[in-house]
Amino acid sequence: HAQRRLTLLSCSDGSPRPLTDKILERPRLVERIRASMADPALAHMTCYNATTSERALALALDIPLYACDPDLLPLGSKSGSREIFREAGVPMPDGVEHVHDLSDVVEALVQLKRRTPDLQRAVVKLDEGFSGEGNAVFSFRDAPAGAGLARWLRRAVPTRLAFEAPGLDWPHYEPKLREMGGIVECFVEGAGKQSPSVQCRIDPRGDIELISTHDQVLGGQSGQVFLGSSFPAAPAYRFDIQAAALRVATVLRRRGVLGRFGVDFISVPRGHGWEHAALEINLRKGGTTHTFMTLQFLTDGAYDPETGLFLTPAGLPRFYYASDNLQREAYRRFTPEDLIDIVVDNGLHFDGATQQGVAFHMIGAVSEFGKLGMVCVADDPGRARALYAQAVAILDREAGA
Repeated sequence: HAQRRLTLLSCSDGSPRPLTDKILERPRLVERIRASMADPALAHMTCYNATTSERALALALDIPLYACDPDLLPLGSKSGSREIFREAGVPMPDGVEHVHDLSDVVEALVQLKRRTPDLQRAVVKLDEGFSGEGNAVFSFRDAPAGAGLARWLRRAVPTRLAFEAPGLDWPHYEPKLREMGGIVECFVEGAGKQSPSVQCRIDPRGDIELISTHDQVLGGQSGQVFLGSSFPAAPAYRFDIQAAALRVATVLRRRGVLGRFGVDFISVPRGHGWEHAALEINLRKGGTTHTFMTLQFLTDGAYDPETGLFLTPAGLPRFYYASDNLQREAYRRFTPEDLIDIVVDNGLHFDGATQQGVAFHMIGAVSEFGKLGMVCVADDPGRARALYAQAVAILDREAGA
């Protein structure tokens, strides 16, 4: 029955440009989209990320766009996020916003080092960086004290910044910084630190809804690149970050934000508790949106903010471990159909009776790039992780990896 409710239309244009722009260039296609709506009065448009193009398409279709107004997107930049955190009274790392060139970066680093003399590392972030790949870490190792610090930094920054994105260097990074702007902030150190996030929604009536919490799985040179997530966030701090996210959501609502967004944190064990610092706001759907919606649609359950758990209609909790960055060169020998056959043959597919098992996504990329995503649902967080490890081991075996 799902297929009967699905209408697929093609631009017949494989060029590497935004899909919305391709649609807008084709008035007859816009008209076909409009004609496919059974009742335009009940329709709305949703998308991963809303830009001026998506706003133009919604206006052309004469339906509401259920997303943040593109004019408000600067609130979700790295600089804008820090300004919102400050207004909401939510702790964040010490830092400087709106840096645009080497001189700004040097001045910001000097300020941070003077305020925190034992600071070991700082991070430079592009305002519009995505999944941590616009970040670069700077080490103060061997930095001189006193008046010579600024001169040393001017020489050291272009050569000592460690970029998260492979192959990036300062001559290519600085033009992006000039164009987008960015921030410099203290790199949060600490053994056992975690990277949780909270997903929220502001509906057209202005009501704020807590959708979910996650512990993010991060990789890259300094652990800042998003690889996947586990749901929900750890019970030791999920209610603390929910409360902080609600304060952020209240400020965003006053500014006119609508739709889904996420707030990322860094959490470090201190003494008998946890210390949290807000890092950024993503005014869009994120890497955890499709995994959480997969759980919703597979189980018909709902998230309970009072317990921080996802409950099935029978009241049973469900957990998952997910990745959208599982990649092996050997996986290119698989077709999407092969993936489904493999999990079914090994008894790992999602079972509607037990409401546990493996569900794939992004499988259209497997044959060309050897890349896929996976959501592993279980009745216990440990079993969800074990299910993921088991599925990866089976795929590796089948691929001869």
